[in-house]
Amino acid sequence: MALEKQIAIDKIEVLELGHIQVRQITRIVEDGTELSASYNRWVLNPGDSTTGQDPKVVAIANAIWTPEVIATYKAQVEANKTL
Repeated sequence: MALEKQIAIDKIEVLELGHIQVRQITRIVEDGTELSASYNRWVLNPGDSTTGQDPKVVAIANAIWTPEVIATYKAQVEANKTL
């Protein structure tokens, strides 16, 4: 009867403007049977630091956050400040 806590990134989504949504699952498993699961979610904006993120998240950010994507995001933020 061994309990085990498993933590993994189980979903990574990229939105239209380059935001990355990350979902982390925490499972409690006993002898191979999942007893419970809970989720934690967060969003990274284009250009955010990826320090401490899962390597898969970092790889996706490096692939999609081109200078153009970051500039478009920053321009949108500035435009929304004037509303």
